[in-house]
Amino acid sequence: MREAKSHSSPLRGEGDQRSSRRGVSAGDRLAETPLHHPSDGPQRQVDHAPHDRGSSGGRSHLPLLAGEDWVVLLRIAAEEGHAEAQALYAQVLLDGTATPAGPRAAFGWFVKAAAQHHLMALNMVGRCYDLGWGTAPDKTSAAECYRIAAERGLDAAMYNYATLLALGEGIAEDKVAALAWLERAVAAGEGVQRAKALNCIGSFAEDGWAGPVDLAKAATCYAEAAEGGDFRGCFNHARMLGEAGRVEEALPWLRAAGGQGNARFVAQVETWLAASAIPGFATRGQAALREGAERC
Repeated sequence: MREAKSHSSPLRGEGDQRSSRRGVSAGDRLAETPLHHPSDGPQRQVDHAPHDRGSSGGRSHLPLLAGEDWVVLLRIAAEEGHAEAQALYAQVLLDGTATPAGPRAAFGWFVKAAAQHHLMALNMVGRCYDLGWGTAPDKTSAAECYRIAAERGLDAAMYNYATLLALGEGIAEDKVAALAWLERAVAAGEGVQRAKALNCIGSFAEDGWAGPVDLAKAATCYAEAAEGGDFRGCFNHARMLGEAGRVEEALPWLRAAGGQGNARFVAQVETWLAASAIPGFATRGQAALREGAERC
């Protein structure tokens, strides 16, 4: 499963169609496609917000100034040619923060910043090509943007490039290389971005995508991803705890998954829980998930 199992939509079924030991396509668990989730809209997809957007793909931090004055100042700085301002202004336009959303204009500003060697902007150009934000979808161009930014050390791009390699989108499928990039993302990253990469590595270990199946490694990666704040990691950690008969320990993590995940993810997990054979997941598990979702 990808979302409900690891990254994309709990039961999306994209990518590799081989069955996993749970009867769900391993491709379902691959990160939704670089960074974040197309159905959730650019503001949450761009990465690396708590819900995984930017899941990434790794957004720049926006300034905290009163009113809308900061948007005007940001635009002026962008027009004067400052790369960081251009990247930030592009994010503002993509998200529609304090100004009407303008995906096409956002794409243009990301391109300008990327031309000045701004790595996060280059990663976001890839995101735009990947998900069709402000430009026609072009997976090949997305993969190239991610590759360059990844090779220059950006952890978010490493994660995104790994995703396309694993799914064979815009580039030849190479799960061994994908795993290597995910491991580099873990080594270079921090916070939620690092947690997202760990969750992906857990899926690789669980389904044996680039080596032998290693459930112990998968469990460790999922636990660390959950503790790091990745909502898919929270779900996967809870799932493995439940499969081990540790339902009471699993419930708080289902609550966390509900509180941190986007609406699409929560709906997919709820469907999965309703059909789960793990004792208590169909009842108490769903209740915990809903409780977490209602709190956010």
